[in-house]
Amino acid sequence: MTPDLLIATNGFTGTWPSIEYGIWLASNINAKITLLGVNEKLNPAAIDDHNPLEDVFERAIELFKKNQVEYDLLVENGNAEDVIPQKARQGDYIVVLGPLGRPQIRRLLTGRSIRHLMEEIEQPILYVPESKLPLKKILICIGGLGYEVTAEHIAMQMAMKSRAEVTLLHIVPPMDLDYPTARIVRENWKNLTETDTPIGRSLREALSVAKDDGLTASVKARQGNVVEEILSEIKEGGYDLLCMGSPYSTNALRQLYAPNVTAEIAESGNCPVLSARYKRE
Repeated sequence: MTPDLLIATNGFTGTWPSIEYGIWLASNINAKITLLGVNEKLNPAAIDDHNPLEDVFERAIELFKKNQVEYDLLVENGNAEDVIPQKARQGDYIVVLGPLGRPQIRRLLTGRSIRHLMEEIEQPILYVPESKLPLKKILICIGGLGYEVTAEHIAMQMAMKSRAEVTLLHIVPPMDLDYPTARIVRENWKNLTETDTPIGRSLREALSVAKDDGLTASVKARQGNVVEEILSEIKEGGYDLLCMGSPYSTNALRQLYAPNVTAEIAESGNCPVLSARYKRE
């Protein structure tokens, strides 16, 4: 069953690319859209002022009708970082988000909104700082721990609809551990698909799925800092979509102290990012 899309906006112009992208996705996977407008202007003295949500909704409705997608409109009062997760919990959604236009001082004090939203929202998140359509090249990061499985499934659906080229990427970070699997990965990082390691098996399986779906797919490996190498690959490869799993889906001790790579990438780049938590069967 195809999940519905929850597209959220607070009226900031930077959220418009996410609305366009969400409409494109809905029309391709036959999904219904709920457009959530968060009214953050709660000052009674400003009740007669023009609300930016009005312009966004008017443009969105025009696109909904043009693309013949089913939609609902919803307006909630409050802080977007609170309202969006609350609404997301009420349905089986892919949540489509864009930058909320927070002042720099707020970002410095509390962090970027997307990091908080990734912590609070359990459903798949499609973060669109810039719309890159048509979808021609997809980069799927494979870590070998299962986080990317759900994101990979959604990405393959998107690739099939648009006949996009798929690249499977694994980053081998600097290692100070010396156990057998780590040594194998370190010594064979350029040909991991030939190794009997968790990452080798994950890459082979993902490559097989892509090719069974009739997609053009390849495997790449890079060595170095995970965030830096992913950002470099995005820039060099000219990708239109990045797909990653979310380590918020596990309580493993090693992840408790690790930075959230997906959030760092989303904060640093302008490429749309699809993040989905791993759902165990």
